[in-house]
Amino acid sequence: MSKKKIVVAFSGGLDTSYTVMRLANEGNEVYAACANTGGFSPEQLKKNEENAYRLGAKEYVTLDVTQEYYEKSLKYMIYGNVLRNNCYPISVSSERIFQAIAIARYAREIGADAIAHGSTGAGNDQIRFDMTFLVMAPGVEIITLTRDQALTRQEEVDYLNAHGFFADFTRLKYSYNVGIWGTSICGGEILDSTQGLPEEAYLKHVTREDESELRITFEKGEIVAVDGETFTDKIAAIQKIEERGAAYGIGRDCNVGDTIIGIKGRVGFEAAAPKLIIEAHRLLEKYTLSKWQQYWKDQVANWYGMFLHESQYLEPVMPDIEAMLDSSQRNVNGTVILRLRPLGFETVGVDSPDDLLKSKLGEYGEMQRGWTADEAKGFIKVLSTPLRVYYGIHPEEKR
Repeated sequence: MSKKKIVVAFSGGLDTSYTVMRLANEGNEVYAACANTGGFSPEQLKKNEENAYRLGAKEYVTLDVTQEYYEKSLKYMIYGNVLRNNCYPISVSSERIFQAIAIARYAREIGADAIAHGSTGAGNDQIRFDMTFLVMAPGVEIITLTRDQALTRQEEVDYLNAHGFFADFTRLKYSYNVGIWGTSICGGEILDSTQGLPEEAYLKHVTREDESELRITFEKGEIVAVDGETFTDKIAAIQKIEERGAAYGIGRDCNVGDTIIGIKGRVGFEAAAPKLIIEAHRLLEKYTLSKWQQYWKDQVANWYGMFLHESQYLEPVMPDIEAMLDSSQRNVNGTVILRLRPLGFETVGVDSPDDLLKSKLGEYGEMQRGWTADEAKGFIKVLSTPLRVYYGIHPEEKR
């Protein structure tokens, strides 16, 4: 095999570690690139760099796309209150898209001949990486050793050990993907449809037993303050909310959904920040958006989330959907009050200058000021006309 310049999408896990070493040992010029969307700590990134060189990489680089991930994805998922199956914050799937875009961009910059990733043939990530690379780096070869050779974990571990690289790749009961928008949990009881996850499966545990209020302030749909503290850095605001909610063990659940390749999948997760932010934002919209704004925004937001999950972020309709979501937020301003408690929370209320509940025309269930009683009776009679016509002709169908 001729020597190639190859970029490896490097996470530091077993599959990508094997890929770096194997390709380097075969005489290739390997560039290990770790695309960080907010899930890696500085310590993890430092360890990744050290291991990449030990594995034989010519160069290692961290591609920090956390802010890009927020501006081009997370922001719109908040605008759209996006939860897959009304349950799961679309964390891993949306992260993978932006990691793949960053890797493809880097590969083009250095003139790489190929891009390699460690996905297997059984999941969604292979589709997200391959499709993004095919579009963003056309003509660049895609290498997937783990998938193409159907390698087992033990085969990969044995190869690394035989070539002097020893690391703890022990098969744990659970596997985790930690990100800014939640942590996914796979394995263990997740594989049994009759069981939920036990306490020890979660990375974050309840440390507060009291109740407290959390106040999130939005301007045009974006977080600008948490408990009165102003944030210009939206990632820092998300992290602050995560810290508050995680102390109560908020955001735990399991999601069952359909994978891109057509089988069912089940994943556990803990996502305090997304759950709190989305429910706070949804409540504020109930006060500040019209009925039809809410209705149509929900329709396109559902498609937006589905396209993100289904590896269709690059579909040309996505900017069109984003434009509508962005426009819908022009009056989504105010502070939302949440009450937090162990393993749960409730929405309390909002304080907004755009609160449509504060109408001079009337108070729901109390007093009308914008119409008379006779006008109300006339409106109701006209509204009932189509039904009176239908059942006048088909009286036997009355329920």
